[in-house]
Amino acid sequence: MTFQVWGWRREDAPQVLAWVRDAEGGRAGVPMRRSPATKDPTAVERANLLNMAKLSIKGLIESALSFGRTLDSDYPPLQQFFVVMEHCLKHGLKVRKSFLSYNKTIWGPLELVEKLYPEAEEIGASVRDLPGLKTPLGRARAWLRLALMQKKMADYLRCLIIQRDLLSEFYEYHALMMEEEGAVIVGLLVGLNVIDANLCVKGEDLDSQVGVIDFSMYLKNEEDIGNKERNVQIAAILDQKNYVEELNRQLNSTVSSLHSRVDSLEKSNTKLIEELAIAKNNIIKLQEENHQLRSENKLILMKTQQHLEVTKVDVETELQTYKHSRQGLDEMYNEARRQLRDESQLRQGSEDGLKEKNEIIARLEEKTNKITAAMRQLEQRLQQAEKAQMEAEDEDEKYLQECLSKSDSLQKLISQKEKQLVQLETDLKIEKEWRQTLQEDLQKEKDALSHLRNETQQIISLKKEFLNLQDENRQLKKIYHEQEQALQELGNKLSESKLKIEDIKEANKALQGLVWLKDKEATHCKLCEKEFSLSKRKHHCRNCGEIFCNACSDNELPLPSSPKPVRVCDSCHALLIQRCSSNLP
Repeated sequence: MTFQVWGWRREDAPQVLAWVRDAEGGRAGVPMRRSPATKDPTAVERANLLNMAKLSIKGLIESALSFGRTLDSDYPPLQQFFVVMEHCLKHGLKVRKSFLSYNKTIWGPLELVEKLYPEAEEIGASVRDLPGLKTPLGRARAWLRLALMQKKMADYLRCLIIQRDLLSEFYEYHALMMEEEGAVIVGLLVGLNVIDANLCVKGEDLDSQVGVIDFSMYLKNEEDIGNKERNVQIAAILDQKNYVEELNRQLNSTVSSLHSRVDSLEKSNTKLIEELAIAKNNIIKLQEENHQLRSENKLILMKTQQHLEVTKVDVETELQTYKHSRQGLDEMYNEARRQLRDESQLRQGSEDGLKEKNEIIARLEEKTNKITAAMRQLEQRLQQAEKAQMEAEDEDEKYLQECLSKSDSLQKLISQKEKQLVQLETDLKIEKEWRQTLQEDLQKEKDALSHLRNETQQIISLKKEFLNLQDENRQLKKIYHEQEQALQELGNKLSESKLKIEDIKEANKALQGLVWLKDKEATHCKLCEKEFSLSKRKHHCRNCGEIFCNACSDNELPLPSSPKPVRVCDSCHALLIQRCSSNLP
C-alpha cells in the first residue's frame, strides 16, 4: 500500500524528515527533492517552508469547509497551521543579544505590527493582559490565534513585509519574510478569511508547546481517493434528490395555490351569476315600471285632451250665447233710440207724453244697465275660462315634462343596466376562459407531479443503493482501519526497535568516549558556517562532539552520558526531541 501526497510516497519519509534541523530554531521545511544544481541551503529551506505552508493552508480550508462549523483549538489541521506559521516566521531570525542571555523569538517583529497597523493595538494589548503567558514565544502564539479569529492575519503580515527596512532589524537578508516567498504566503493567508474560528487562548499552555510538524495528516492513499470520488457521486445524487424534493414541494404549493384560486374563482363566479340574476330582475322590474308609466302617461294625455276639448266646446257655446245676447241687446238699444227719437219728435206735441217717455227712458236705462252688467259678468266668466284653460295647459305641459324626464331617467337606468349586463357577461366569459386555463394548468401540474413521483421512486431506489454502498463502504473502512492499525503497530514496533538500537549505539559511544574536535581544527561554525572571532566564541556539542557557535548550540538536553542538561547543537536537539516525541504513547 503506497501513500501519496503531491507525488510523495511513504517510502520517502527519511528524505522528508532529513531537512528538519531545528524544531525551535526555525530551520524547518516540507519535503522537496533537491536538484544537483541547488547549492544555497537557505533557498531550499524557503521553498520547503512555502510548500509546507501551501499544504497546511489548503488542507485547513478544505477540511474546515467540509467540517461545516466553527473551528476550535483542538482541531488538528488548525494546530499544524500554527506550527507551520511559527516555523515560517522563525526562518532567518536574528539572534538579539541582551544583558543576560541571547534572545531568538518572533514576538519582536509581531510587536512592530502595532506601529504600522493601528487596528492591531487591540490584539497586542489583549495579549499582554493574558495572565498565563510568561515567554515572548507564548505571546507570539497567542497573537497569531487572535489575528486568525479577527480574520486580519493577512493584512497584518502584509503591512509587515512591505517595511523591509524595519524587518531587517529582526531578520537576516536571506530570511523567508525578506524574500518573495513571504509575499506568496501572505497572499495564501487571504483564503483563511472564509474560516470561522473560536479559540480559547486563556486555557492553553502556549509557552511550553513543542512546534513539530506532523506529516501524517498530509499522506493520502488510493482507497481514500476512491472513497472521496464515491462520496462526491453520492453527494451529487443526494443533491439531486433534495432538488427533486424541493421541486415537489414547490409544485405541491403551486397546486394548492391553484386549487385555492379555483375555489375563489368559483365563489366569485357564483357571486357574479347571482349579481347577474339580480340585475336581470331589476331590469325586468324597471321595464315593467316603464310600461306602467307609459300607459299612465297615455291615459293622462287622453284625459287632458278630453278636458281641453270639453272646455273648448263650453267656451265656444258661451261665446255664441254672448254674441246672440249682444245682438239682441243691440237691436233693443237701436229700437229704444228710435223710440226716443220718435218720442222726442212727439214731445213737442204734448207734455203728458213727456212724462211717460221719461219713465220709459228710465226703464230703458235700467235695462241697459242690466245688460251692461250681464255683459261684464259674461266677460269676467270668459276671462276666468281663458285663465283656467291657460292653467290647465301649463299643468299639462309640466306633467308632460315630468313624464319625459322620468322616461329619460328610466331609459338611462335601462342603458346602464344593459351595460352592466354586457360587462358581467364579458367578465363571465373571461372567468370561464380563465377557469379553463387553470384546469389545463392543473392537469399539467398533475402530470408533472406524477413525473416527479416517478423520479422520487427512482431516487428512493437510488437511496437504497446508496445505503447499501454505505454499508459496503463502512465494512471496507473497518477492514482498512484494522489493516492500518496493524501497520501502525508494526511501524511503532520497528521505530521503537530502531530507537533502542540508536540509544544503545549512543550509550556505547558515550561509554567509549566521544572524539571531541579540537579547537584549532575548527575555524567556522558547522551549521551556519560563520567564522569564529572574539565576539563569536566556539562551543562543543556534548552529543556529537562538533564545534558550533553560540546561536547554533544554545539548547540544553539530558543525555545518556549525563543526567543533567548539557549543551547540544540544533540538529542534535531536533533529532533527540523527535525521538522523545515518537517514544511517547
